[in-house]
Amino acid sequence: MLTPSFFKDNAESNGFMYLVLCIQLRYKLSMLLIFSDVKIGDELVVDGGMVRFEVIDKIGPDVKCRCVDPGLLLPRANLTFWREGHVVREKNAMLPTISSKDWIDIDFGISEGVDFIAISFVKTADVIKHLKSYISSRSSTGSIGVFAKIESCDSLKNLEEIISVSDGAMVARGDLGAQIPLEQVPSVQEKIVHLCRQLNKPVIVASQLLESMIEYPTPTRAEVADVSEAVRQRADALMLSGESAMGQYPEKALSVLRTVSLRIERLSREEKQHESTQLVELSTALPDRVSEQMCISAAQMANKLGVDAIFVYTRDGHLASLLSRCRPDCPIFAFTESKHLRRRLNLQWGLIPFRLDFSDDMESNILRTFALLKARGMMKSGDLVVAVSDMSQSIQIRKIL
Repeated sequence: MLTPSFFKDNAESNGFMYLVLCIQLRYKLSMLLIFSDVKIGDELVVDGGMVRFEVIDKIGPDVKCRCVDPGLLLPRANLTFWREGHVVREKNAMLPTISSKDWIDIDFGISEGVDFIAISFVKTADVIKHLKSYISSRSSTGSIGVFAKIESCDSLKNLEEIISVSDGAMVARGDLGAQIPLEQVPSVQEKIVHLCRQLNKPVIVASQLLESMIEYPTPTRAEVADVSEAVRQRADALMLSGESAMGQYPEKALSVLRTVSLRIERLSREEKQHESTQLVELSTALPDRVSEQMCISAAQMANKLGVDAIFVYTRDGHLASLLSRCRPDCPIFAFTESKHLRRRLNLQWGLIPFRLDFSDDMESNILRTFALLKARGMMKSGDLVVAVSDMSQSIQIRKIL
C-alpha cells in the first residue's frame, strides 16, 4: 500500500536517515485518510518491528520520518503507526480488505481448485460472507474453505462473529504483534485457539514459529518452547512462513516442527492432560446437538475403554470435525466418498482421512475399512475400535478380527 521512494542520508544531521513515504495512486485517498490521524512524534513500525521510524514532519501528502531502528525493507511490508503504546487506526476501516490484486489471485485459486483461501486483515464478518458468496458463484464444487487471518485490532474486536462465519481461522502472529502490545500476543493466541475449538472451526497458528531457521540449521530453545505451547493449546495445525518460503533449511525446519509436535502430543497423552471429559462445559451448544453429544460420548467412551482408534464414516465431514474437536486419546480414521473432503480433513486435529466408496450396508463398510487398515499395517487383529456413522447415526464398539 505504501512504497519507500528513497532514503536520504543527511550528513549535516548527525547521520540520521530519513524516509519519505510516497503513496501509490490507487490507494491515495485511503492513505490520506490514515495520514490525517498521524501526528509528529508518532512511531512508524514496519513489518512487525523489523524497522522503526519516528515521524518528524508532515509535508503535504508525505510523512517524513527518522529511522531509529534500521533494517531491511521488504516489498508489501505491513506498516502501522503507534502513539503512546497504541495503534493509530481510526481510519483503518477505509482501507479495502480485499484489493484488486487479491481478486485476481482469488480467481486463480478458484480455477486451480484450491482447498482453502485465507484472507488477511479481516475487519468484519461481512468480508467473509462476501467472499464465500463470490466463490460459490464461480467454483464448480463451491467447496473452497475460507479462513480468516486474525492479525489486527479490528479482527479482535469482531472475533466471534468473524470466526462463526468462516471455515477456520489463522493466528497470524507476525502482523498481530505489530497491532497489539507484544506481551498480549500469547494470551490472544490462546483465546483464539479456545474459541475456534468451541465453535468447531479448525485453527492454524502461524508466523515466526522457527524464525531463526531461515538462516540457521537449528532453532532456538525459545522457539521450540513456543511450538510446544501451541501444541498443548490443541491448535489444529502449525504453519511455517519464511522458514519454508525463503529459508536456507526448509525441509529441516519442517522436520523439526513435526518432531517437536509429535513428541509433545505423545507426552500430553502420557500425562493424561486431555479435556474430553470437560467438553460439555467447553461447548457453546452447537446447532446440531444430536451429533455433538454423540461425538462427545464416543470420545469419552474411547478414552475410558482405552480403544486403539475411532472410525468415523461421514458424507459431509461434520461428524469427523466434531470428533476432532473432542481431542480423544486415540487416532481418528475418517472415511468419506469425496476426494475433496478427504484433502480438507487433513487439516483438522487427529484426523487420518481415507476415500471410500460407501455401500448401503454399514456392516460391509466397517469390514472393508478393517481390511484396508490391516493391509496397510495401521491396525491389527484384536484391536478395539469405536465406530461412528452419520449415515446410520450410530455408535458401535468393535474388535478387529
